[in-house]
Amino acid sequence: MAIINITTFGAVGDGETDNTQAIAAAIEACSLQGGGTVYVPAGTYLTGRIELRSYMTLELETGSKLMFINEFDKYPLVQTRWSGYECYGYSPLIYGRGLKKVSIKGDGIIDGQGSAWWQAYREIRKGGTVDSAQTQELKVKNQTLLETVKSNIVEWSSQFLRPPLLQLMDCEGVRLEGITLQNSPFWNTHLVYCSDVQLHGVSIKNPNDTPNGDGLDIDSCQNVRISDCFFDVGDDCLCIKSGIDEDGRRVGKPSENIVITNCTMLRGHGGVVLGSEMAGGIRNVVISNCIFTGTDRGIRMKTNRARGGYIKNILVSNIYMEDVFCPLTINSFYRHGVDESDPLISSPDAVPVTECTPVIEHIRIHQVTAKRTRAAAGFLYGLPEMPIRDVQLSHVHIEMTTDPSEQGDEPDMVREKLIMAGDGMLCKHVADLELHHVRIETRQGPALCLEDVRGVDVHSLTMKGRHAATPVVQATRAEGLFLSGRQSMESDYLG
Repeated sequence: MAIINITTFGAVGDGETDNTQAIAAAIEACSLQGGGTVYVPAGTYLTGRIELRSYMTLELETGSKLMFINEFDKYPLVQTRWSGYECYGYSPLIYGRGLKKVSIKGDGIIDGQGSAWWQAYREIRKGGTVDSAQTQELKVKNQTLLETVKSNIVEWSSQFLRPPLLQLMDCEGVRLEGITLQNSPFWNTHLVYCSDVQLHGVSIKNPNDTPNGDGLDIDSCQNVRISDCFFDVGDDCLCIKSGIDEDGRRVGKPSENIVITNCTMLRGHGGVVLGSEMAGGIRNVVISNCIFTGTDRGIRMKTNRARGGYIKNILVSNIYMEDVFCPLTINSFYRHGVDESDPLISSPDAVPVTECTPVIEHIRIHQVTAKRTRAAAGFLYGLPEMPIRDVQLSHVHIEMTTDPSEQGDEPDMVREKLIMAGDGMLCKHVADLELHHVRIETRQGPALCLEDVRGVDVHSLTMKGRHAATPVVQATRAEGLFLSGRQSMESDYLG
């Protein structure tokens, strides 16, 4: 296969020359030869959109940087999936659709220069607008969705649908290796409807105040392996998704057979996150040998009554966390991206089960240690009509911060704002929960609080540093609660 240097087509790595046409010409030449490698030598190459082709590798030499122009009209409108909806949006900065055997590798940097996009978002959030020929065209192209979807997503009414830095859609045989992707306008790296995907040694970075600055979003993809990657971002680090609400159920493509191992996550709202866009289903996910430092949550699952779909068959093992708000959250009442005019979305009472009702079940958490946890040791909050089902925690050790000045925060964003600070694990609307050899050291309150649960089996739950008057387990409306190896408990109803 050919190796084609972009400088052969006139690219200049001075950080000022617009190399859009030169890079496009190199990719076209590679494609005409049946594939090969498009090579980016050391230097800083300013460019507009890059569209990849099948059977090609984009290789970035050590010392090279692709730096994207931050003029919005340089990015044409394309079909995409944006926050779970199939629609039109600004073209991703690097884009590929319907490709086979496509790779990006090397030790170079891909920089989205996202600050102009972030500032426009912040203006919209403050009540301003971004009105351009492109946003007006998006309102026309997405008219049907605009008329039918009511959402509290900030940009939805304006249709200023910021693009990801890298998006590959409906591709087979995707390889990302060694590169650094940073400063994305929206989500950083977004893989949609892809199969046979491998990421190894990739670094994904965004400033911690990047709006919607997710690291890696795996969206309705199958057979994915992610290893030895580093994340430091402004939103969830690594997300697994499968479409939102009715549109996601219509497409009906799950994310499945996903392995995540040997990764490090810094900051971000969550380490590894499933949802909230999970209407097509998420299943068969294994997460192991990872470190989370300073992420708001560690393992995070989130959904709500509009989503439908399922999260199931999730295995988590050998995880170490420090300075997180909450190590484990499973939230069926997630309050963002919803129609706030629908009272059933946040009703505390049971509502009829429909195709919109999400199911979360078959979760296994093993060998997890978390220290200096700030809000809660764990947070499992299901729906009264559809409890979180079949969760096992074994050999889990969680220590809450002892800092008396810690103000805490929300373990997760449920229908009501719940602030916790140094508390234990709260389980509400949960069925078939097992705890084996779990140690939770709280700053205040019990290690485990149960509310409206059934079928809870606790073996050797300890809180060695507890005060004499503090129960280890506190239960309200608990049916079928079995305890062994316990220290003490209190309840107002046990069945």
